[in-house]
Amino acid sequence: MTDQQEPAGQDSAATTAEPPAGSHGSQARDTAKLAVMVGALGVVFGDIGTSPIYTLQTVFNPADPHPVPVSDNNVYGVVSLIFWSVMIVVTVTYILLTMRADNDGEGGVMALITLLRKWRSTHPGRRAAAVLATVGLFGASLFFGDGMITPAISVLSAVEGLKLVQPSLGEYVIPITAVIITVLFMVQRRGTESVGRVFGPVMIAWFTVIGVAGIGGILTHAAILKALSPTYAIGFLAGHFHIAFFALAAIVLSITGAEALYADMGHFGRQAISRGWLFLVLPACTLSYMGQGALILKDHANISGPFFLLVPSWGRLPLVLLATAATVIASQAVITGAYSVMAQAARLGYLPRLRVTHTSATTIGQIYVPFVNWLLFVSVLTLIFAFRSSAALAYAYGMTVTGTISITTLLFFYVAHYRWNVPKWLIAVGAVPLLTVDLLFIAANLTKLLHGAWLPLLIALTAFTVMTTWQRGREVVTAERERVEGSLQEFIDELSSGKLPVRTVPGTAIFLNRGGVSAPLALRANVRHNEVRHEHVVIVAIDTEPVPRVAEENRVTVNDLGYGDDGITHVTIRFGYMERPNVPAALALLDPADSEGPLDLDNASYFLSKIELRRGKERTMAGWRKQLFLATSHITADAAEAFSLPRDRTVIIGSHVEV
Repeated sequence: MTDQQEPAGQDSAATTAEPPAGSHGSQARDTAKLAVMVGALGVVFGDIGTSPIYTLQTVFNPADPHPVPVSDNNVYGVVSLIFWSVMIVVTVTYILLTMRADNDGEGGVMALITLLRKWRSTHPGRRAAAVLATVGLFGASLFFGDGMITPAISVLSAVEGLKLVQPSLGEYVIPITAVIITVLFMVQRRGTESVGRVFGPVMIAWFTVIGVAGIGGILTHAAILKALSPTYAIGFLAGHFHIAFFALAAIVLSITGAEALYADMGHFGRQAISRGWLFLVLPACTLSYMGQGALILKDHANISGPFFLLVPSWGRLPLVLLATAATVIASQAVITGAYSVMAQAARLGYLPRLRVTHTSATTIGQIYVPFVNWLLFVSVLTLIFAFRSSAALAYAYGMTVTGTISITTLLFFYVAHYRWNVPKWLIAVGAVPLLTVDLLFIAANLTKLLHGAWLPLLIALTAFTVMTTWQRGREVVTAERERVEGSLQEFIDELSSGKLPVRTVPGTAIFLNRGGVSAPLALRANVRHNEVRHEHVVIVAIDTEPVPRVAEENRVTVNDLGYGDDGITHVTIRFGYMERPNVPAALALLDPADSEGPLDLDNASYFLSKIELRRGKERTMAGWRKQLFLATSHITADAAEAFSLPRDRTVIIGSHVEV
C-alpha cells in the first residue's frame, strides 16, 4: 500500500474519487476528513499530548535515585533534549517513516510481524525474519504493559494537581483516580467512534489551553527559545553526560504514546494522524515545554509543579479538571491500541480465539475486546493502589516505551529493505542514528531497574511467554488433531464410493474444519455413529490471512475433491485478521454450480468439533508450559459466536486431544 492509500472506511480521502471543486461532494469529503481528524485527536493523541503534565517535573524530581540538579544550563539542556527527542522519535521515526509500513492500512508492531511472516518464506533473509518476528512479539508484549501503566500514571498525574489547588485534597487523589478509571473501562463497550466523537473537542480545547499557557510562560523568559537549537541538546549530552544520561530516563516520558499513534493507525488512517500531530499536537506540546522551562528559569522553586503553575491561581482548578479529562483520553489511546494488538495476535495464532466486538457500522477496524478490557482494568487499579503516585510509576513507565520503540524501529528498517528494496547503505544512514537514540534511552532506563523498571519487563515477559507457549501448543494440537482425524481425501473416497454404510437424508450440513488435509471429527463421528449423511455436505476450512481484510471476490474458494456429483463440497473461506468471520454470509457467495446444487442455508445445520485438551505424556513441551497452555485455553471464545453461526442450528460433537 502506498502512502497515499488509507484503509477502507478510515479516510474518505482515500476511498472516494475526487469530486469537482466547490461541489457538495467536495464539502462532504472535507467534512468527513475533519471528522476523522477530530476523532483521531480524541483517541490517538491523549497519551503523548498529556506528557507535558509530568515530564519536566519528573526530570528534576529531587527524590529521584539519580537526581538532576536544577540550574539554568541544565534547564536549557533538558528542554532542548525533550524537543529533539520528540522530533527524532515521534516526527521522524513514526510520522515520516514507520507509519508508511502498513499492512493494508493497519499499523503497530503486530502489523510489522505480519509482514515479516508473509515474506520470510520467500526472501533470502527468512531466518533473520523469523528471529525478528519473535523480537517483534516481545515488542507487542511491552506495548501491552504500556496499556496497563499509561492509564494509572496519566490520570494520577492529573488528579495530583489538586494538591496545588488545596493541599488538604491530597488524600482524595487515589479514590478519585480509581473512580475515573472504573468509569473509563465501563464505557469502552460503546466503542472508539462514540468515545472519539466526545473526546475530540476536549482534546482540541486541551491543546489550545496548554499552548496558550506555554506562550504565557515563554513571555516571562523568552531566552528559553534558544533551547530549540540542537546545540543545547548536544552540548548537554556531551558536556554533562553523567547528568544527561540519567535525565534521559525521565525525558523518555515526553515520547510516551508514540507507539499508540502507529497501533491506532487502522482506526483513523495515516493522514488524519499525521495532520493532527504536525498542525496541532506538536506545536502545543512544544509551547508547553518551552513555557515550563521559562518558568523554572525565572524561579527554580517552580519545579514543584511547572505545568500547573503556568496558569494563574484562579485557573488551576479548571486546568486540573481539563487535565483529568485529557489523561482519561490518554488512557483511551493505549486501550484501543491494546485491543488492536491483542486481537491481531489472536488472529495470527499467538493467543486463543478472543471475543471481538466491532463497535462501528461505518468505520472498519474499531473494536472492543471484553477479555482484554477487564484484564487491563484490574491491572490498572492494582498499579494505582500499589504505587500510589505518578512519580513512583514514572520509574517503571519508560522501559515499556523505549523497548517498544526500539523494536518497532528495527523491524521497520528490515521491512524497508526487503519490501521497498532500499539499499543497505541507505538503511544504515537512517537506522544507525535512530537506533542509537533508542538504545541510549533503553540504557538510561535500565538504571531504574531496581526502582520499578522491572515491572513492565515482568509484564512483557509474562505476555511473551503466554503467546509463544500458545503458538507452540497450537502447533502440537494441530498435528495431533490431524493424526486423529485422518486423511480427508481417503474418507471422502470411502464415503462417495459407498464403502461406508450410510443413509442419505435431505438437507444441508456444514462442517467446520481447521484445514483441507484432515476430515472433520464431527463428520467422521456422524457417519460412523449415526450412519447418515446429508444430501448436501459442505466442509468449510477457515483461513485467517495475514492482511486486515479480504475482498469479497477472494472470500471463498471451492476445492476439488475428485467427485462431481456426490453432493460433497469443500470450500476455503478467507478472512482478514481484523474481520469478524461470518461463515453463513460467506457461504451465500457460493454459486450453486460450485456447490453441486443450491444450498438451503436458511435451514442448514452447522457442525462443530469441540476439542477437550488433556495433558499427555509425550515430551511436546515442558510440563509447566503444558499447564500454561491448558490454562490459557479456557479463555477461548465460543466458536459459534466467533464464526457468526446460528445457535439454534449448531451441533457440537466433542472429542479430546493430548498435548
